[in-house]
Amino acid sequence: MSLSRRFLLASPLVLAIALAVATDAQARDPKEIVIGTSAGPYADQVKLGIKPILEQQGYKVRIVEFNDYIQPNFALAEGALDANVFQHATYLRRFAAQHKLAIAELVKVPTAPIAIYSRRHKSLDAVKNGSSVALPNDPTNQARALVMLDRLGWIRLRPGVDPIRASERDVAANLKGIRLLPLEAAQLPRALQDADYAFVNGNYALASGLKLRDALRTEKISPAYANLVAVRSADRDKPFARDLAAAYRSRAFLDVTNRHFADYAKTDYQLALQTPTAGAR
Repeated sequence: MSLSRRFLLASPLVLAIALAVATDAQARDPKEIVIGTSAGPYADQVKLGIKPILEQQGYKVRIVEFNDYIQPNFALAEGALDANVFQHATYLRRFAAQHKLAIAELVKVPTAPIAIYSRRHKSLDAVKNGSSVALPNDPTNQARALVMLDRLGWIRLRPGVDPIRASERDVAANLKGIRLLPLEAAQLPRALQDADYAFVNGNYALASGLKLRDALRTEKISPAYANLVAVRSADRDKPFARDLAAAYRSRAFLDVTNRHFADYAKTDYQLALQTPTAGAR
């Protein structure tokens, strides 16, 4: 089955968009930008911050929300989207290489970190032999959770393992006797009903009503796991891509971030905007 065929079978919604783009490509307004994102905070960043900025420049912004980490990249590569925002650089590189997609990073965005939550326990100290821990089943996010478990002292990863590529096979010792429950990232908030602990990606945590400040432990995000806007590689220097990147880098979007996404890890360019100039007193 071809890549295009697999993609078109994935979602009726994306199929409809792709067909519309394919059959009416020449009539499409060049000032329209279609952005795909996961439901929740990254969609909210676009709605509250990016869309108003671009609309002031004459763009029409359309947002398409997805409930998984698979379809948005296929939709982007196929031309159903102009950009997407839901993933970090490690996931993008691995996914693009695996599926031979010509998509690339445009700009980093403020990121909600992965964190460990519990509805059963008020502290990580309650862990005991047989405690269940749900974690993402996709390779890159699972690696993040395993590294956090290693740092908590619940497991020990084998010496020399690449922290970006760590998997369950790299668990050298289960020091607390925990049961690991790999699940799709979107299912992890629900897992809190049954599991003792669960690692939940920030976007799914917020979309499910969890608060970042309620996490029992939060990841310190490295650049490899900062979320980003992706575009087709051939589009990176097009006017719409430059304007989209500039919107994220603007002081207006920094103000929106401080107002609505205060617990997120800010990007380097946002931190620079917040830093007083050397000459200021």
